[in-house]
Amino acid sequence: MTGPEQAARTRATKRLVMVVAGGIAGVAIALAAVYGINTIQRNAGDTACAGAAALAQRLAPLAHGEVAAFAVANQPVRLPDLAFRDAAGAERHLADWRGRTVLLNLWATWCVPCRKEMPALDALEGKLGGPNFQVVAISIDTRDPDKARAWLKEVGIGGLAYYADPSAKVFQDLKMVGRAAGMPTTLLVDPAGCELGTVAGPAEWASDDAVKLVSAALKP
Repeated sequence: MTGPEQAARTRATKRLVMVVAGGIAGVAIALAAVYGINTIQRNAGDTACAGAAALAQRLAPLAHGEVAAFAVANQPVRLPDLAFRDAAGAERHLADWRGRTVLLNLWATWCVPCRKEMPALDALEGKLGGPNFQVVAISIDTRDPDKARAWLKEVGIGGLAYYADPSAKVFQDLKMVGRAAGMPTTLLVDPAGCELGTVAGPAEWASDDAVKLVSAALKP
């Protein structure tokens, strides 16, 4: 290869490297812009949960004993508007409970810890349930939607309203925002639909510790 040919090839190689580098830089800038915008939008949306952040911090000292597993939300976010069905088969949404504090629980009959804590959830609803608070327990039994309803009747749980999502999409929706890792999953949600804290696994919801925690969440 002659000198001029070698020089030409070198110049062509340099131009190619510069084009590739420029393309990579452009992609990186574009991705940074997208993620930056998403972060700004997410933070802007979470301003609606400023009150939840203050309340969650007030609840932190009460997360002990039987509810020591209650993980207080450090930066509360508004939860997805989960969709599920009531006992009559009508579609309901988490937004239907705006203005009320909710203890949202995902359970299934195949989940032994879930079954174990259901009587305690029923008892908590009996103690605190009313215009300002409700335990919303959603069955995600997928094979036989009627199995959960029959089991509740069989064990004498009558204080909880029946809700179900045979598609289990509610679990996936919460998992997508990092709020569900296993079963059962329970979230305390403020009247604006913002999380106050989460429990991964069962808890003794009828205990004095749990009643004090939830009661504190109901205070203005």
